[in-house]
Amino acid sequence: MARSQGDLNVANIERMEIRRRIAAGEPPEDVARAVGRDLWTVWVALRDAGGLTPRRTERSPLRLSPADREEISRGLLAGQSYRAIGRRLGRAASTISREVRANRGRRGYRAWRAELARDRRARRPRTAKLARNPRLRAEVEAMLALRWSPQQIAAVLRRAHPCEPEMQVSHETIYQSLFVQGRGALRRELAACLRTGRTRRKPRGRHHPGGLIRDMVMISERPAEIEDRAVPGHWEGDLLVGYNNQSAIATLVERRTRFVMLVALPGGQSAEHVRTAVAGQILTLPAQLRRSLTWDQGKEMAGHVRFTVDTGVAVYFCDPRSPWQRGTNENTNGLLRQYFPKGTVLSVHDQAHLDAVAAELNGRPRQTLGWMKPCEALAEALR
Repeated sequence: MARSQGDLNVANIERMEIRRRIAAGEPPEDVARAVGRDLWTVWVALRDAGGLTPRRTERSPLRLSPADREEISRGLLAGQSYRAIGRRLGRAASTISREVRANRGRRGYRAWRAELARDRRARRPRTAKLARNPRLRAEVEAMLALRWSPQQIAAVLRRAHPCEPEMQVSHETIYQSLFVQGRGALRRELAACLRTGRTRRKPRGRHHPGGLIRDMVMISERPAEIEDRAVPGHWEGDLLVGYNNQSAIATLVERRTRFVMLVALPGGQSAEHVRTAVAGQILTLPAQLRRSLTWDQGKEMAGHVRFTVDTGVAVYFCDPRSPWQRGTNENTNGLLRQYFPKGTVLSVHDQAHLDAVAAELNGRPRQTLGWMKPCEALAEALR
């Protein structure tokens, strides 16, 4: 049986109340009790809104306010020109002229009527930009399929189509089209191409167990040239761990160019196996790209002294529980979870597959590089 309009309004009010309470920090269980619904209803309401809080309707200072419209109405009654009214409001005469023409002209203009018309126009149903522009939608979907982030896509479209506003779109519009029910201009399954693979945004932390290592050289002793990223060849490294900590991949990121290398660890993640595998990968690089490596205090790098002898690469260790000290690598590991989700077995990926994933990451434009690709930045640094 179709629901009545009254039932739909009640449902809308409930959804707004659920989202308001969640935005205020209330636990979902408490919200469910407060609105008299079960927990599943709360999750459905959040899912349909993309996990986003309702958009605030704060008016931009660039727009005319109710007080501005009252002033325009008084000026028109006094017979003043658009230019005189604009000077008093600090607005262009053309702004006053457009406002009056859109609201019945000089004789018919009323502030209250103009304000109601503004509210009505703001509420009008709008077709999403990606829904009304098939060419733009096709480009966005193609880049999402390459696992580019919405922010990367928005920046590349601005560069590729600087004179075509209809071929530009904000990253928030892309998220809305993927996440929010009723704005699904993009194929829903493309949400799986986002780095998290989730259908709504949710921050999550990470935890790295530490270990005691002899003869460590701490990060505080790193030369200044490493800190300011002025010279290429300084790397950050870590292990990406799989299901039940039984498998892992070594990840290496060059600090200046964000160039990524992945190292398979078929022999396990013991200190000896990690040292041998990472050293072998480092030695494939030109000498000018083998300067230093920063690692956390995981026991897998217990053989760092031998590693330095074999490769000539100095190893520095972060302070305990300080992953931000190798933030470039932390960020990259987050990106890699799109390819190697948590709870999966990583030993099934051979070196050829890891090289392909690294090549895909190195071919993505990065905001921190001025939207250059890491492979381009590395080539430029070597020149």
